[in-house]
Amino acid sequence: MDQHDEHGDIGALGDAEYAEFMELAAEEGFDLEDVADDLAAAGHGPLPVLAVVGRPNVGKSTLVNRIIGRREAVVEDRPGVTRDRVSYEANWNGRRFKIVDTGGWEQDVLGIDASVAAQAEFAIEAADAVVFVVDSTVGATDTDEAVVKLLRRAGKPVVLAANKVDGPSGEADAAALWNLGLGEPFPVSSLHGRGTGDLLDAIMEALPEAPELTFGNTVGGPRRIALIGRPNVGKSSLLNKVANEDRVVVNEMAGTTRDPVDELIELGGITWKFIDTAGIRRRVHLTEGADYYASLRTAAALEKAEVAVILIDASETLAEQDTRIISMAVEAGRAVVIAYNKWDLLDEERRYYLEREIERDLVQVQWAPRVNVSARTGRHMEKLVPAVEAALAGWETRVPTGRLNAFLGELVAAHPHPIRGGKQPRILFGTQAGTKPPRFVLFASGFLEAGYRRFIERRLREEFGFEGTPIQVSVRVREKRGRKK
Repeated sequence: MDQHDEHGDIGALGDAEYAEFMELAAEEGFDLEDVADDLAAAGHGPLPVLAVVGRPNVGKSTLVNRIIGRREAVVEDRPGVTRDRVSYEANWNGRRFKIVDTGGWEQDVLGIDASVAAQAEFAIEAADAVVFVVDSTVGATDTDEAVVKLLRRAGKPVVLAANKVDGPSGEADAAALWNLGLGEPFPVSSLHGRGTGDLLDAIMEALPEAPELTFGNTVGGPRRIALIGRPNVGKSSLLNKVANEDRVVVNEMAGTTRDPVDELIELGGITWKFIDTAGIRRRVHLTEGADYYASLRTAAALEKAEVAVILIDASETLAEQDTRIISMAVEAGRAVVIAYNKWDLLDEERRYYLEREIERDLVQVQWAPRVNVSARTGRHMEKLVPAVEAALAGWETRVPTGRLNAFLGELVAAHPHPIRGGKQPRILFGTQAGTKPPRFVLFASGFLEAGYRRFIERRLREEFGFEGTPIQVSVRVREKRGRKK
């Protein structure tokens, strides 16, 4: 049987390299099935997406926290709570998926129902399946009925969660939600965890399996660039400048852009697809429908992109929003270019302080190409394409297994892991399980400390480049098993 058939397609490894790697694993006494599973888990392709939707204050964020196993979505006992991030990675019974926490739906957001409907439709449209959360103590409201119509139009699989069922007495309230016509309501208490296992089992049936690995395969058409940044840093001006025409509305009022604008633009002799996104605000009030919708669209644009050009207003002090947006692009696994806009407005003093801010606040992305531009005057716009190309090249870089293990052997010999508790863990071997971004799996004899992992990443960059791309390094620790005869 072919190795790929038996252990799953691990994408970046060819047949010969796969066999070589598995031989290494066998020599060290690792269970080969476990090794194959670890490689597949480290290099998985795009994850299926689950949207959690419902009226305000029905317990959506509490349910999200329950599913991801940590308090990350902001929760308060009132409707319209602000939210820093909207998507998280989750795992149930070994299946990984992405969960999107959406804002509460209200009938009178900004005085217009259309804005709310647009939010709802987009969240549902972008998902593979939907969890519709209803407060069983209140029962189905007119707003819930309106949401049901949206769900039916979308045609996506829906799992109905009857929340706030804290005991057997609430089961009758949950049963009443059969009337919504969405099938069986699953009685849960997102606060206490009651019934969430059955709910997750139903979600797994509704979600598609994660797609086969496709590392090294590029999607057809122009390379995709997402322009992201906080409001009013000049994203639309930059798009207009590279397009040599006014494609999108530009206004000094922050937050002019509501929807991403996809544009095919020729730059440097190459056609690119640019996505001009609405600025990401520090806090998105869920009652401010248009801005919340814009933040969802921005996150989706980043998901579709291959490289993120992050615009920063160089004339202003680096803000918390800037660093979070950079983190958002890195966590999404996109190639990254940082463009400091409004460079023409800087005097020598501001340039000095900007360099100090970059050293202090952006140390985690020292590997990202940097361009200093002016969207208004067109200064240094010609440097944008080489920076994007360098980032994409780093994003797609592949290190052969043999060369990687030679490098790791030299690294461990010259810089062994510190001894902790009388033990000295060491890296036995490793492989690059995927690209876009580069993903490495290291097999070690013991736990590797975070500082040593960062050291490995730094040395990987020094040796192999990886300009403009995040690197994901995962470590698998296995007890040695007896060698098979």
